[in-house]
Amino acid sequence: MAAAIFAGIALFFSFQGSSVPLSSSEDRLVDSLLTLMTVEEKIGQMTLFTTDWEATGPTIREGYREDIRQGRCGALFNSHTAAFTRELQRLAVEESRLKIPLLFGYDVIHGYKTIFPIPLAEAASWDLEAIERSARVAATEAAAAGLHWTFAPMVDLTRDPRWGRVMEGAGEDTWWACRVAEARVRGFQGKGLGHTDAVAACVKHYAAYGAPTAGREYGTVDMSERFFREYYLPPYAAAVRAGAATVMTAFNDYDGVPATGNRYLLTDVLRRELGFTGFVVTDYTAINELVPHGVARNEQEAGELALHAGVDMDMQGAVFQQYLKASLEAGRVSMAQIDTAVRRILKLKYRLGLFEDPYKFCDPEREKRLILSAEHRAAARDMARKSIVLLKNEGQVLPLSRTARLAVIGPLADNKDELIGSWSAAGSGSDCVSLLEGLRATSRGVLGHAKGCELEGNDRRGFAEAIALAKKADVVVVAVGEAAYMSGEAASRTQLSLPGEQEALVEALAATGRPLVVVLMNGRPLAIPNVVERAAAVVEAWWLGTEAGNALADVLFGDYNPSGKLPMTFPRSVGQVPIFYNEKNTGRPFDPNSKWTSKYLDAPNSPLFPFGFGLSYTSFEYSLPTTSALTFRAGDTLRVSAQVRNTGDRAGTEVVQLYVRDQVGSVTRPVRELKGIQRIHLQPGESRTVTFTLTETDLRFYRRDMSFGSEPGAFDLWICSHSAHGQPVRVELQ
Repeated sequence: MAAAIFAGIALFFSFQGSSVPLSSSEDRLVDSLLTLMTVEEKIGQMTLFTTDWEATGPTIREGYREDIRQGRCGALFNSHTAAFTRELQRLAVEESRLKIPLLFGYDVIHGYKTIFPIPLAEAASWDLEAIERSARVAATEAAAAGLHWTFAPMVDLTRDPRWGRVMEGAGEDTWWACRVAEARVRGFQGKGLGHTDAVAACVKHYAAYGAPTAGREYGTVDMSERFFREYYLPPYAAAVRAGAATVMTAFNDYDGVPATGNRYLLTDVLRRELGFTGFVVTDYTAINELVPHGVARNEQEAGELALHAGVDMDMQGAVFQQYLKASLEAGRVSMAQIDTAVRRILKLKYRLGLFEDPYKFCDPEREKRLILSAEHRAAARDMARKSIVLLKNEGQVLPLSRTARLAVIGPLADNKDELIGSWSAAGSGSDCVSLLEGLRATSRGVLGHAKGCELEGNDRRGFAEAIALAKKADVVVVAVGEAAYMSGEAASRTQLSLPGEQEALVEALAATGRPLVVVLMNGRPLAIPNVVERAAAVVEAWWLGTEAGNALADVLFGDYNPSGKLPMTFPRSVGQVPIFYNEKNTGRPFDPNSKWTSKYLDAPNSPLFPFGFGLSYTSFEYSLPTTSALTFRAGDTLRVSAQVRNTGDRAGTEVVQLYVRDQVGSVTRPVRELKGIQRIHLQPGESRTVTFTLTETDLRFYRRDMSFGSEPGAFDLWICSHSAHGQPVRVELQ
């Protein structure tokens, strides 16, 4: 009621001879509010603070309550549940002077309470519809819990698995990262902001955050403008085109200027080139960190630098709250800059419908009905099955027989808390299905479980029990990998092997002679050649979320034929990192017969598993590709086709991939570039002609003079199963 009365008053003011153009009710309300607000209240809208969570439930620091009452805080993050957000919203709309509603944000990365696979795992599904549905479920639950805003999707391109946050993105390929970014924005924002099953998306981390030197979190980023624009910028641009409401600045620098104070990134590129119209929020205390970065002498100067660059909201650092008024009075920032930032923030609140009804997302009955619903868990199970990648299956040990005697071993076999992964929002391990539970629910053949060892440490005292159990079994299933904290923010690693004694456990189990199925649970590509060599089968399960155990049982017993493919290259050793499929050829490309070529003395150039790789319980045969023409021009559509045949005895889904290579350019070009994928389902013996379309626009790049366009010449095209597979056909762009 209070907010509705306030809205009416604000609209009244907007008609009293104001020179502000009355273009829409949104503009009228926002501009009238600006005429009523004090400087402190405006800066309050630009201030984002956190709430906390204790054993007894959600809490807020008392000083922040008073900030809300006084209009010194316009948004909160980590505030969730319908009851808690209602309580906080009441402070804003019933006890503050202008009664402007709060905006509530949270890191809903791969689910709110029903946890889906980590984003890197979802990218391995190559199923955009399922990825969008995952974000849709996350948004539905988050909005039911009182949230308006998620700090997702993370669209940072990443080629270095030492960096822990690879788990939050779509992997190493730009084209695929763009498609995933678009799908996740659509999923979060649904049919439009203001619907009670939609939340505002926040694209992060802008920009180039996924390329820190040495893979170390918060590290310096150093790349050419050409490299940035061709590979790292497009996913952010795709998310903006998809309608993302907000953008988050990155912690790193770009071209020597930290992103949070980088006007080139935030204004010249983001707003003027990409056309972004929403608001920009910093990452946690990123303005404060401009001081240790060495580009500001103190926090007041840092706040001025951030505002001039294009930052609208300060997350947690309180720099704007403490210093921006003084900077205004000193003439170092302008009221117009502050008004522009506040206008952007208020417009999002308007579009969410918060001025009409500030409590519209605070419905405990809707929350109870939707959170962890059967429908949502079914969607999580489907997504998890599609995310699993079969990396090895020697002797057809998989799928398992339901009559086989199974030994279930490993520190992650009967674990729940780690399976929901890092950045698991309000998810709880107690709601997760473990691998052991999933196997027992599917088969009576489980003989028992032995941990064998912990995830970390050098204790092998559990080996004897595990080996004894393995010797009684027909097949041994061992679940190994990372703890959730080992991947994610501030989780860079210099080694990509299995931590602790897990690799030794795998070797000991392999020595029993029993067929060994290794189930990997991790947030990044691992360098584990010895494990792969000793196992009969290797299944990349990532962190699959709430329905992990059920999804794994579906795949391991063959109720679901695995179809996942790797969105990142798996190295043989950390010494190959960074390693990615679309590298340049160099002037001395690899030649096994010549030392004086680009190679290692102690290891092959090739990865353990290439980008796009994944097996099935059936097999697929590809014909050589054909094209509708051997030459084409701008404006033409070139059709590229190949026949794919299921040569096995099971129905299966194959992810068919299209790659191109520009043979000669004004600048060096990659050996392959992904340009399209199609998921097809084939019955045993069934064949299908798969056709892709290419135009001249698909072959554009940043040329020697930094203009964006194509160049005439020869191009090789592949239709194949992964990035190291297939024979090309050559065409000519005239």
